[in-house]
Amino acid sequence: MCEQANGQVCLAHDEAGGSRRRRLWELPTNCHCPLVGVCLPLALLRRLVNKVVVRPVEGDDYDVHVWAVHECASRNRLSELLQRTLDERYAAVLRQFRSLRDAPALQAAWRQAVERGDVAGPFWATLTHPRCDLAMIENVVRDMHMIQHQAGASARVDLNRFAELQTANAGLARELEQTRDKAARAADARVRELTRLNEQSAQLRSELAQRDTVVESLQRELYALQAALPDMRDRERLLRRVDELEAREQALTDKMAQLRLRMARERQEAAAPASVPLPVAAAPTPSAAEMALDLADKTVLCVGGRSGNVPNYRELLEKEGARFMHHDGGLEQASELLDTSLAAADLVICQTGCISHQAYWRVKDFCKRTGKRCLYVDNPSTSSLSICLRKVAMPLASSMA
Repeated sequence: MCEQANGQVCLAHDEAGGSRRRRLWELPTNCHCPLVGVCLPLALLRRLVNKVVVRPVEGDDYDVHVWAVHECASRNRLSELLQRTLDERYAAVLRQFRSLRDAPALQAAWRQAVERGDVAGPFWATLTHPRCDLAMIENVVRDMHMIQHQAGASARVDLNRFAELQTANAGLARELEQTRDKAARAADARVRELTRLNEQSAQLRSELAQRDTVVESLQRELYALQAALPDMRDRERLLRRVDELEAREQALTDKMAQLRLRMARERQEAAAPASVPLPVAAAPTPSAAEMALDLADKTVLCVGGRSGNVPNYRELLEKEGARFMHHDGGLEQASELLDTSLAAADLVICQTGCISHQAYWRVKDFCKRTGKRCLYVDNPSTSSLSICLRKVAMPLASSMA
């Protein structure tokens, strides 16, 4: 290699048709600047330069570039390091270009790389290829020079476009953040609403389950009552019939008592002397004692009635010599004591107008089973009790004699 006056490197081995690839320091000096600038990134170039210098280079990127281009003109530690780095960095492209055997094929491969826009590796492989002569080197360098100009213009356009895109991206980022906040608030609202609906649904299911439980319990209770009282309707109908018959019996008893009183007065009038005038005033209504009602030493149980009339009931019956007992029919006193009282009584008076339905049936069933006499009084007054005793005075006296 010899240096000529125009600064170009003499390539004697090309004339001889050698097959060895050129080295970096064997290339013309006008190739070094585009090679270093295009094929080696600035960060990588700075690291390579700092490996061969004693102190790290403190200049800017341009100073590092200029110093590296200057060192490529000769063989030294840095140019050899750059040679190895370029060969390693573009080893795949070098293998592709190694199969090219003539200049036309090499020129075609370079054109294809320019069209693709990937020129760094092919630029290094073309310049160092054994079939690349000075004329091709000049053309390749000129192409790279124009590519760099176009890349610079494109870079400026791209930078402007990049700035615009950055501004648009910032706006879109703000809109995205607002949209995310809005979506997050909407999602929180939906979660709260869903939680409320789930709680409401759980409460409704619980209420429905409780209602179903109550309905089922009431149905079981109804079935049990129906099973225990299969003839409830018949009994109610019979009870109404009994009430009707008792009312009819009461009316007949009242009529019979009136007839007996009338017969007694007529007998008295017939037996009295003719000279003795009959009194004009009507005779007073006889009391229970006047009817010779024999209740002496008899136990009379009064079931039901008004609590305020109980002392009057007691006075009326004890005046006839009876022992008085009372049971309120289960209102305050225990219903279980009713059977004991019924068993101890000689006569039972049932106040049908003021007694519970259950106590009424217990009294009626007990007296029916035991054959014990029972008087039914519709009105709980003392006078109604006295009238009832008068109506049954004669039959009761004869039955207890």
